[in-house]
Amino acid sequence: MDLLKKVWPTPFKIKEKDFTSFLIQLIIFIVICAVLGVVIGLLAKIPVVGIIIGAVGGLMGLYSLIGIVLCILKYLAVID
Repeated sequence: MDLLKKVWPTPFKIKEKDFTSFLIQLIIFIVICAVLGVVIGLLAKIPVVGIIIGAVGGLMGLYSLIGIVLCILKYLAVID
């Protein structure tokens, strides 16, 4: 659990059953993913750098998906 708290610190700031903190953290993940997705989409058009940027984009998508799942689990008091 300590490793999760080090890699994804923001979902653990959510208070259990507090919808406001849950919504704020969820919006943060969604907005950051949307902005970075647009930037990665623009940079992926560069031929050589596009492959590396595409891989980074995939990892960023995975990071955000896990972060959103952790937010939901913390809100529902499944994890501590």
